Amino acid sequence: MLLQSIDWIIIIIFFIVTIVIGLWATKRASKNSAEFFLSGRNMPWYILGFSMVATTFSVDTPNLVTDIVRQNGIAGNWVWWAFLLTGMMTVFIYAKLWRRSNVMTDVEFYEIRYSGKSAAFLRGFRALYLGVFFNVAIMASVTLAAIKVGSVMLNMTPLEVILIAGGVTVIYSSLGGLLGVLLTDFLLFIAAITGSVVAAYVAIDLPQIGGLNKLLTHPDVISKLSLLPDFNNYEIAIIVFIIPLTIQWWSVWYPGAEPGGGGYIAQRMLAAKNEKHAMGATLFFNFAHYALRPWPWIIVALASIIVFPDLESIRHAFPNVEPSIIRHDMAYPAMLTFLPSGILGLVIASLIAAYMSTMSTSLNWGSSYIVNDFYKRFIKPEAPEKELVLIGRISTVLMMVLASIFALLMQSALSAFNILLQIGAGTGLLFLLRWFWWRINAFSEITAMAVSFFVALFFLILSKYHSSQIDLLVASGMDRIAAIQQVGPLKSYEELIIGVGITTIAWVIATLLTKPTRTEKLISFYKLVHPGGVGWRKITDIMSKDDPDYNSSFGKAFITEGIIGMFIGCIGVYSLLFAIGNWIYSKYILASILTLVALICSYIILKIWNKLHAE
Repeated sequence: MLLQSIDWIIIIIFFIVTIVIGLWATKRASKNSAEFFLSGRNMPWYILGFSMVATTFSVDTPNLVTDIVRQNGIAGNWVWWAFLLTGMMTVFIYAKLWRRSNVMTDVEFYEIRYSGKSAAFLRGFRALYLGVFFNVAIMASVTLAAIKVGSVMLNMTPLEVILIAGGVTVIYSSLGGLLGVLLTDFLLFIAAITGSVVAAYVAIDLPQIGGLNKLLTHPDVISKLSLLPDFNNYEIAIIVFIIPLTIQWWSVWYPGAEPGGGGYIAQRMLAAKNEKHAMGATLFFNFAHYALRPWPWIIVALASIIVFPDLESIRHAFPNVEPSIIRHDMAYPAMLTFLPSGILGLVIASLIAAYMSTMSTSLNWGSSYIVNDFYKRFIKPEAPEKELVLIGRISTVLMMVLASIFALLMQSALSAFNILLQIGAGTGLLFLLRWFWWRINAFSEITAMAVSFFVALFFLILSKYHSSQIDLLVASGMDRIAAIQQVGPLKSYEELIIGVGITTIAWVIATLLTKPTRTEKLISFYKLVHPGGVGWRKITDIMSKDDPDYNSSFGKAFITEGIIGMFIGCIGVYSLLFAIGNWIYSKYILASILTLVALICSYIILKIWNKLHAE
C-alpha cells in the first residue's frame, strides 16, 4: 500500500503523543516501585476501566474474531463471549477481595494466603512462569498480529514492525510505569474503537459489498449470521457454545479472563482508590468489552468472506507476504487495504494503538512480577526503591526482545488462543475456591499448575504425532478425511475436557493429602480480606473461641447478592450484545425487546450495587 502524507502525519503525531505522555509520567513513576507498578493505588474507576478495555483490544483481537467468523460464523465467538460469566463474578464477588488484600501483584497473594517454603516457592516460580514464559507467549501472539498487519498494509518486514512499533512501546512503558500505561491507554482506546468503527463503515461501502443489506443477504454470508450455533451440527455446537458455557468459563485460566480475576486485571483493581472503584472499573470493562466492541470487527469479517472467499484469494492479492503466515486471521488487515487516504492513517494508528496498549500492559505487568515477586523477594530484599524501578525498566526491555523472537515461530492468533486455553485448563476452579475454602493450600496450586502444563504438553506432542500420521497416509494416496478417521486424533474440546478433569482431580487429591496452611496464617488472611462463606467455618469458629465479638469488625460478605448480580449482569450484557446485532439485522421487534431487557437488568444491577455499598 502507498500511504499519503496525511496518513504519515497522523501516524507520526500518534507516536509523538504517546512518547510525550510516557516522558511526562517518568518523574512520578521513578519515585518508588508502588508508583511504577500501581500508580500509588489512587486511580479512579474510569481510567482503570478504559485501560482494561484498551488492553484487551489488542491488534490480534480483530484478527482472532475474523478467523472465528470466517470459519465458524458469528456464533463461534461464544468461545470468548462465555468468559463474561467469570468477568461478572469478578465484578460482584472478587474485586473487593483483591482490593482488600493490599498486595502489589496477584502472585504476592500466595504468601498472604499460604504458609511456609511451599508458598514462597509458588510465589517465586509463578512470578517467572507468568511474568516471563506465559507473558512472553501472549506478547509474541500480539506481535505476530502486528507483523501481519504491517506486512499487508505497509509492506514492512517483521524486523521493521518490531523496531518501530515495539520500540515506541518500550520507551513509554519503561519510562512512565503504570501511570504512563493508563494515560496512554485512555488515548489508545479512543483511537482503536474509532478506527474499528470507521473500518466497518468503509467495508460495507465497498463496491464488492454494496451496502449493509446486500452484505447480510449474500449467499456466502447468510450461513454465518446466526448468534447461536446450529444445534443440528452437534459437534460445532459443543465446541463453540456448550463447552464454553458449561466448562470453559470457570475451569480455564486465560489472561484477561481469569476466574476470580488476576494478572493485569488484578493489577488495575489493586491500583484503584478503593473497593468501589475496583468494582466500577471491572463492571465498565465487561460492559464495553463484550457488548459494545465486537460488532465492528464482525462486520469487517463478514465483508471479508465476499472479498476474500478463501486463503488462496488472500495469497493472490498479497504475493509478497510470506505464505506460511497467511491464515484466515489475515483477512482483517487485508480488508483494511481498501481504506482511502486519511482514513487509512487513522485506522493504522488505531491498530498501532491496539498493539501498544496490550504490549505496554503486559510489559509493566510482567516486570512487576520480576521485580516485586522475584528480585525483591529472593535476590535482594534490601534493594532501594530506585534500584527496583531500574530493574523494572531493564526487564521491560528484555521481555520485549524475547516476545519479538518468539513471534516469528507462531502462525495464527487462533492457534495461540487454543494453546493458552489448554495450558490453563483445570486451574480455574482452584482460583475461584481459594478465597472461600480454607483447606486449599500451596501444594494445591503447585499441583494444578504443573499438571495442567504437562497435560497441555502431552496433547501438543500427541497432536503433532497424529498430524504426521495423517500426512503419511495422504502421501500414500488416501483421502484426507479418511486418513483423519483412521488415525482418530482427539478433538480440541475433548482435550479441554480431559485436561480439566485430570487437573481438577489432581489438585483436589493434593489438597486432601497435604497439610493445611498454618492456622495463624489463615486467621490473618481472613482478618485482612474477610471473604465470608461456609468454607471458612472452621477458622471462624476458632476465631470466635478466642474472641466472641470478632465478627462485629467484619462487614457482611454479600455472597448471595454478588452471585445474583453476576447472573443479572450477564443477562444484561448478552441482551445488549444481541440487541445491537438485531438492530443491525433490521429485526426491530426483537431488538427492542432485548434492549428493554438490558435496561431492566441495568436497573436491577443499580439496586444491587447500592446495597453492596450501603455500609
